[in-house]
Amino acid sequence: MGELFKLLKDGNKPSLLAAFVNTFLGTIKGVAFFFTGNVAMFAEMMHSFGDAANQFFVFIGSALAKKAPTPKFPNGYGRIVNLVCLGAVLIVAILSYETIKEGWHHFMHPATESSGVLIALGVLAIGIILESFVLNKAAKEVLHEVSVEPKGIIIFQSAKYLKRAKPATKLVWMEDLVATSGNVLAFLAIVIAYFTEFYRLEGFISMVIGLMMFYVVGRVFLDNARGAIGETDEEMLVHIGNLVMEDPHVTDIARLEVIKEGEFLHVELIAETDPSLSLAYLDDVRDHLTTLLLNQKGVTKVTLAFDEDNGERSWTHIATKPESEKGMI
Repeated sequence: MGELFKLLKDGNKPSLLAAFVNTFLGTIKGVAFFFTGNVAMFAEMMHSFGDAANQFFVFIGSALAKKAPTPKFPNGYGRIVNLVCLGAVLIVAILSYETIKEGWHHFMHPATESSGVLIALGVLAIGIILESFVLNKAAKEVLHEVSVEPKGIIIFQSAKYLKRAKPATKLVWMEDLVATSGNVLAFLAIVIAYFTEFYRLEGFISMVIGLMMFYVVGRVFLDNARGAIGETDEEMLVHIGNLVMEDPHVTDIARLEVIKEGEFLHVELIAETDPSLSLAYLDDVRDHLTTLLLNQKGVTKVTLAFDEDNGERSWTHIATKPESEKGMI
């Protein structure tokens, strides 16, 4: 139990914050829906509770993913966060379907009047403020994870680096962007419906919110399915390969893999070298290269071996930097 609490301390903080915020918002939206019967409020209630459940799962998964490797699981537990994210999106998918179904029903059979407008608008205003706060925190975390200094409107800035963020942070960023947008759309729908009596709009916006949730489901599912299988980090592969080739004792690279293990990277390298070098000398070279690679962003495991130079050049990539290093101050 002590190990579990220690792991939870290192869990993804933005996902935990988002989970608590969305639980609170889901509760007050549920109360508002009970008193107003507003379908846009129903959609936002489902959205908030779905995000809360999702983000609690992701927080726990991100914590367990940091468990140290064991003899039974020598590659560690990094992919747990991908598996948890895959399970969590199922919850959002179910709630997305219910949101769209309820919105369609309201669109086909709209209300004849709107009640509790001030209650609904007040709750949604609170939602916009809190979701914007969580989105801002997630954007800061994205920039922190890729070592980029925040400048200007960080939500727009973080979008550029989102693909290199950790799976848990990426999920929180995407969900809260949709959540903030959903709150704004629901707010506008209620105002317009109240003044124009076009109550079908509330049902339509409910369906739009549901479709936005489905979009997040699709993106998160594809990203984490690749991670669960074992995806190559293409940018870091090129970066690490060129870094290795800068060593004067390495003549070529016979094999290089940079595999994502959840939030971490595992490197497997077979480097070609001059066969006249002694094993003792090459052992020092290996220690140097291993230390160098372990100091790269996200790399936690390096497996390195040497082979004699076969006289043919295999590594042809040009020098480059991973996206996380571009724009660094």
